Amino acid sequence: MSKVTDDAAAQLTAVLRDGMTIAVGGFGLCGIPTDLITIVRDSGVTNLTVASNNLGVDGKGLGLLLENGQITKVLSSYVGENKLFMKQYIDGQLDVEFVPQGTLAERMRAGGSGIPAFYTPTGYGTPIAEGKPTAEFDGRTHVLERAINADLALVHAHTADHYGNLRYRLTARNFNPLAAMCGEVTFAEAEHIVEPGGIEPDDIHTPGVFVHHLMQATAEKDIEQRTVHPRPETPDSETQEVA
Repeated sequence: MSKVTDDAAAQLTAVLRDGMTIAVGGFGLCGIPTDLITIVRDSGVTNLTVASNNLGVDGKGLGLLLENGQITKVLSSYVGENKLFMKQYIDGQLDVEFVPQGTLAERMRAGGSGIPAFYTPTGYGTPIAEGKPTAEFDGRTHVLERAINADLALVHAHTADHYGNLRYRLTARNFNPLAAMCGEVTFAEAEHIVEPGGIEPDDIHTPGVFVHHLMQATAEKDIEQRTVHPRPETPDSETQEVA
C-alpha cells in the first residue's frame, strides 16, 4: 500500500496534540524535515517536548517552533547556533535535558527496538548522571538511560519509494534513521519519491515498516554556516621534455 499523501498537512495536523513528544531528525540545518516542521508550526500545538540533536538556528528549522512558543522541553545534545535557545535556557524559560550525542542516538534506537533502558559509561560522574541508577560492569560504573519513545517522529530523506522505504544522502542521514524508529507515528518527507523497487534493497537506510506517511519535500535547503575561500589559481601548464 502506498504511503504517499497529497495532503500531509491535514494528516499531520490530525495527529498533533498539545503536550506530545516529537522526535525530529537532522543536525543543525542538515537533513531537517523543514516542510513537516512548518506544518507543526502552523498547527499551533503547544507544550511540546522535542527530542532532537539541537534546535536549528534562529528562524529556521526547529527554531520556528521555539520562536512560536510551542516548545516546553528539549532533549538535546547542545544549544548549537540558536541564540533564542540559549537565552530561554539561561533564563529558565525552557526545560532542557542535555544528552550526550551518542547516548541520544542510542536512546532513540532503543525506543525503536523495544528496549526500555540500557547502561552506558558516558556521563558518569557528571551532572548528566545525577538521580539516575548506576551499576558496575567489568570494573567500570555505568549509568542507566531510558529509551526515547516519541508520540510522533518527523524525518527528511533524499529518496523514498511508495512503500515508505527511505534512503538518506551523506551526512544528512545523521539522526534521521534513529528518529524514524522511535516514533509511534512517523511522517517522512523526501526530495525524490520513486516507484516501488526504485531503491535497491542494500541502499535502504530506513525500512518502510517504520514510516506511516510520506510527502514530497518542497522547501529550499538552508546552509547553517557557509565557508568559502578563493579557488587556487592553476599555474600555466609548461611543456617539459621527457628524458
